[in-house]
Amino acid sequence: MAKGLFRAVVTVGAGAVLFLTSACGGGDEAAAKGRLAAESSSPVTITPGDGATAVKPDGTVEVKATSGTLESVTLQGGDGAPVAGELAADRKSWRSSRTLVPATDYTVTAQGRRGDKPVSVTSRFSTLKPSKTLKVVDITPNRTGEKVGVGMPVFVRFNRAVPTRTAKAAVERALTVTPEKPVEGAWRWIGDDQVVYRTKTYWAPYQKVRVDAKLAGVNVGNGVYGAKDSKATMQIGAEQITKGSISSHGMNVYRDGKKIRHIPFSAGNGSTREYTTTSGVHLLMGAEGHVTMVSPGRKPGDPGYYKTEVDWAVRFSNSGEYTHSAPWNVGIQGSANTSHGCLNLSPANARWYHEIAQRGDVLSLTGSTRQVEWDNGWSFWQMSFDKWKAGSALA
Repeated sequence: MAKGLFRAVVTVGAGAVLFLTSACGGGDEAAAKGRLAAESSSPVTITPGDGATAVKPDGTVEVKATSGTLESVTLQGGDGAPVAGELAADRKSWRSSRTLVPATDYTVTAQGRRGDKPVSVTSRFSTLKPSKTLKVVDITPNRTGEKVGVGMPVFVRFNRAVPTRTAKAAVERALTVTPEKPVEGAWRWIGDDQVVYRTKTYWAPYQKVRVDAKLAGVNVGNGVYGAKDSKATMQIGAEQITKGSISSHGMNVYRDGKKIRHIPFSAGNGSTREYTTTSGVHLLMGAEGHVTMVSPGRKPGDPGYYKTEVDWAVRFSNSGEYTHSAPWNVGIQGSANTSHGCLNLSPANARWYHEIAQRGDVLSLTGSTRQVEWDNGWSFWQMSFDKWKAGSALA
């Protein structure tokens, strides 16, 4: 046999065995003609051919019955994991329905019939090993046992930039979010290496949401392919929504539509933009506990400098806004705004709020002259859903 050619074994019936030759990048014109002649006599053909190497992961594996019909086709990677595919209604062809893992050996096994005789074909090939790959380095939320709020977005971050709109679209097509209780949602890119999923309306509480990044083999251009698949599951907890009025100095906490606590607070004094608590729809970003508050852009001795240790802190923006314990001004909580922008709570209220807080809980505030920016922390609900969707590469 000519160098660079391989054989696929095709068994027809109980005793007849047909050996097919298949090129894998070598051989001369005569060898190629011989291969085509052999394949033309086969009841089943498989593409890529047996022994093929450096197959592009985003290509399609195809099996055709040149005579007779197919009964079943399996495509498996080296670890035995099956690859999905679809058998045509006339049972004459089968095509893989997703991309392949780079640098992986695959085996295709096709079972069929030609007349009253069974046909079995097995073929093997390998995918190319790219010099660069795209990987998911983080899916948030994904903490074991964590329950999150009904406003929680899904963050997917990659190990490298996805620079073009075409590449971003290819990546988005590989991402799926599957809640137990369906709701419309969309992805938005907030950087070349991060994409965020937000729903049109809040998640229904008490459900699981599965996130799948079927990235293996996705072609993102310039020789870069997705390295492997990733997945995560998040648990939506109770619907906890807090509604507060900065001008009225207090907030009400609702769980599953029922008011469970009124909390007086002292908000930002409003003397500067920095010291003005933001109005708008915020999400709780995490119960951080003990936090050191330091005046931004100031050093000791500067006018307005402060450094304060606080407890039971819950972050709700990236501009230094927290709910936290403030025992020094309990007497004016509920009647005056004197803070540097945070919501000052009594120690008891701050601890209670810290203990019930879920990342992704909604904190809606009104009554100040400063609106929170949509990209300040997780304040994505400040943007209309139509505008949000416009940030998708598939829009």
